[in-house]
Amino acid sequence: MAANPLIAILRGLEPQNAEPVAEVLVDAGFQIIEVPLNSPQPFDSISKIAKRHGANAIVGAGTVLTVPDVHAVADAGGQIIVSPNMNPDVGRAAIDRGLYWCPGVITPTEAFAALEIGSAVLKIFPAEMVPPSAVAALRAVLPVDTFVAVVGGISPDNMKPYWNAGTNGFGLGSALFKPSYSVEEIAKRAQAFIKAIKEFA
Repeated sequence: MAANPLIAILRGLEPQNAEPVAEVLVDAGFQIIEVPLNSPQPFDSISKIAKRHGANAIVGAGTVLTVPDVHAVADAGGQIIVSPNMNPDVGRAAIDRGLYWCPGVITPTEAFAALEIGSAVLKIFPAEMVPPSAVAALRAVLPVDTFVAVVGGISPDNMKPYWNAGTNGFGLGSALFKPSYSVEEIAKRAQAFIKAIKEFA
């Protein structure tokens, strides 16, 4: 995240498209790729991306809600466990498997509970409910070395205020990827995000 704070969220990715989509993202400079588990056959996609791009990118799963799912992600070669919520059991299972745990939080109580368990990144979600001023207020009380990523409604046009508020990373969903987008369209959108982040990061 320090090298590139952009996280590609590939919700709805089909396994047959996993390698070409990941290819254009890695070529653009993305180093973190997330396949939500409510995508078709997500473990197949995670496995394909991990085998093809494991040396250049970290791949994992989003929308991880249960402990069995944590183990399935690990077995598929995933390294990241991202959730929309803060489930301590999921967090402990992820850490036990040596994975990076990124729970969804929206309050200081959730944030500090996640840090106590050992979260790698706090996912502020949904960002539409948490303006940059709120992120700055939360950032003021968190340990200085805490990694914070905002997710939800992020576009090239609204990243800078969050960055100035103390955000370390951005989860990019439909503004970057939809199953209906062509590989060329995904590449174009990826480059737009890379260009935007270089202007202030």
